[in-house]
Amino acid sequence: MSLRISARFARRELRGGLHGFRIFLACLALGVAAIAGVGSVRAAIEKGLIEQGAVLLGGDAQVEFTYRFATDEERDWLDDVSATLSEVTDFRSMVVIDRAGDTERGLTQVKSVDDAYPLLGEVVLDPPMPISAALEGRGAVMAPALADRLGLVVGDNFRLGTQGFTLSAILMREPDDAGDGFGLGPRTIVRTAALEGSGLLAPGSLFDTEYRMTLPSGADLDTLSQEAKDQFESTGLKWRDSRNGAPRIARFVEQLGSFLVLIGLSGLAVGGVGVSAAVRAYLAKKTSVIATLRTLGATRAIIFQTYFLQIGALSLLGIVIGLALGGVVPIVFGPLIGAALPIPAVFTLHPGPLAEAALYGILTALVFTLWPLARAEEVRAATLMRDALEGAQRLPAGRYLAATLALLAVLVGTAMVFSGSAMLTLWTAGGILAALVVLTLAAGLIRALARRFTRAVRGRPIWRWALSAVGGPGESAGAVVVSLGLGLSVLAAVGQIDGNLRSAISRDLPDIAPSYFFVDIQRDQMPGYLDRLENDSAVSRVDSAPMLRGIVSKINGENAADVAGDHWVVRGDRGITYAATPDSRTTVIAGEWWPEDYTGPPQISFAAEEAEELGLSLGDTLTLNILGRDITATITSFREVNFSNAGIGFVMTLNPSALQGAPHSFISTVYAEEAAEAQILRDLADSFPNITAIRVRDAIDRVSEMLAGISDAVRWGAGASLLTGFLVLIGAAAAGENARTYEAAVLKTLGASRRQILSSFALRSALLGASAGLISLGAGIAGGWAVMHFVMETDFVIVWGSAIGVIVGGILATLLAGLAFAWRPLARRPASVLRARE
Repeated sequence: MSLRISARFARRELRGGLHGFRIFLACLALGVAAIAGVGSVRAAIEKGLIEQGAVLLGGDAQVEFTYRFATDEERDWLDDVSATLSEVTDFRSMVVIDRAGDTERGLTQVKSVDDAYPLLGEVVLDPPMPISAALEGRGAVMAPALADRLGLVVGDNFRLGTQGFTLSAILMREPDDAGDGFGLGPRTIVRTAALEGSGLLAPGSLFDTEYRMTLPSGADLDTLSQEAKDQFESTGLKWRDSRNGAPRIARFVEQLGSFLVLIGLSGLAVGGVGVSAAVRAYLAKKTSVIATLRTLGATRAIIFQTYFLQIGALSLLGIVIGLALGGVVPIVFGPLIGAALPIPAVFTLHPGPLAEAALYGILTALVFTLWPLARAEEVRAATLMRDALEGAQRLPAGRYLAATLALLAVLVGTAMVFSGSAMLTLWTAGGILAALVVLTLAAGLIRALARRFTRAVRGRPIWRWALSAVGGPGESAGAVVVSLGLGLSVLAAVGQIDGNLRSAISRDLPDIAPSYFFVDIQRDQMPGYLDRLENDSAVSRVDSAPMLRGIVSKINGENAADVAGDHWVVRGDRGITYAATPDSRTTVIAGEWWPEDYTGPPQISFAAEEAEELGLSLGDTLTLNILGRDITATITSFREVNFSNAGIGFVMTLNPSALQGAPHSFISTVYAEEAAEAQILRDLADSFPNITAIRVRDAIDRVSEMLAGISDAVRWGAGASLLTGFLVLIGAAAAGENARTYEAAVLKTLGASRRQILSSFALRSALLGASAGLISLGAGIAGGWAVMHFVMETDFVIVWGSAIGVIVGGILATLLAGLAFAWRPLARRPASVLRARE
């Protein structure tokens, strides 16, 4: 019965329209739209990867080998199960150009192919021609970025290793590019047969071989995958099929999308503050209505249900608006987004992300509206007649407090499930909650300080009026500081993390990183290689190590993936080396290194940090598949390995007798003065054409480009939080317009000029903005430090440019919002305002 009466009252209240709820709807809609939009774009990419999985992979299925080609037995099986088969190799090399006695070089990611390539899709060239024609003889095609950098045009000649090639066309698009993952250099494509004698595919060289297959109609991928595993698992064969054509990209998109959704939740939390403030302001205006209902016998339940239903209906409207924006905007801008993406995306309505965003919106609305609604229920009618909600208890009844905490737990749990990263979600939720608590306490402190300093500014009316307004009971200092401060906190944290990452990569890393990585150095080339470098005064250090790659297939006799899950060490092939003795920079922290002349069963020294993550102990065994051969080694020591300085670092080091018989090459890092780097490269490349040089500064630039794109995406997410905070400011300013109108009328009557009153309004806004900026800066710096210290495990320094920008942004935002609603109060005539007040 009471619910039916409440529903009737709520329906009548809704007849008044949306007055007072525009900011409420905007905050909720914007937060939901941000989450729905990010989710929709992620779903579009994931669907594109699924639908175009075969094209991205280059076939219906693929098997891959490291450092070798398929054996006759493996090739026979591949021929039997496939309708067509294509062999592709992938490796790094140097493009060498000779011009009038000068030599120029550039790093490239080479793809060598056979006549069957590509099995699916089309290679787009400029000038247009079939890829088979472009690769005839010693023809080659090259990505435009590399050709432009080296000044190559169609018809020019260049070398790969010792082999000469002619540029036949510019490579505009390769259908399987997204499936190949990250490469340090732009692409060059040649025929595999044309590389004979180049020294680039010699035994032990670093290359991957991929066999792409189109399968007969009706072929069962699960059956074929299991058959390949059963027959060739011990040879190091890696299977992939069109159901996951670009796994690295899919994983990256999923992780980045989940992180952006968490950023979106921060924005929704900011919007929640605005929602809560709007509900409080609305209930304050309904004082007489609620008092009348209570006087006529309405119970607490009826009062609560009436406004709960009304706010619930408006919340659903805001969520629907947000879902419409988040679902439709990606479709409208789909062509532009798709053109900017290097991978396919299918932009349509995706119900999953919309349902996720709707759930977030409902839970957020409940969490932030339950408290003010519950407080209104507890207020006596007489108190409402006098002073709106100020007479209500500071905390609601215990049942509502318990319900709020339960809803908050459900919200965090939902985010943990959808994000797929429990720890990241908990850290994000903890950071948001901590920021809300700190900002709420800070808002109270600011009001207290304003009241205290009001007495200290006698004789300065503008300052006195501003401080009195900030510290007064009717001023919206809480909403301003909390909403703007939370949005700025997210932006400040993102700015500090981004600045520190960029600093670590572009400034600090080159100071401790080597000048060059050299790979594919053959064993018989090592004496001449070292002789050139060790006699150069500009070279301060040379580190070299034998290099093989292998897969950790078993841990203590059990499948490695079952034991270690998705840990990066067992996810793919890893670099492996051998050493008779530890060098001077190796620190063994547990166990013992093998004797220098040890020739017994294989032993392994494992990186200590990764061993702890995998749960490994001394005496455990690892089975490594290297070049198709299984080697089972016992862990006899753990050692510290530093991967943060871009030097040589191996998770696994074996005793020499375990690996020396396998074909392999060497890698080396060279630390030299920057002025000498070019000459070192020329001398080594001329003497050893097969060697590939990776300039660390170029690799850093490549990583920085990727980081810039990620940072931009994160900033947009943080910007949505800040925009929501600005909307809350507008709502707070609009809600206080009547109070400022009365204040202006009184001050005019007492002789204050319009300029003085406007200055007072601007000063109070600037004070609140500066306070919110300073507090949020502290929260952002703390969050940035935590991420850099605990997650990135690197040093943290305050990025002052970003820090100052946050404070200035806070001041400008409150000034704009405050002054936007200051002109109308100033324009009102005092007589009409004061007469109406009576």
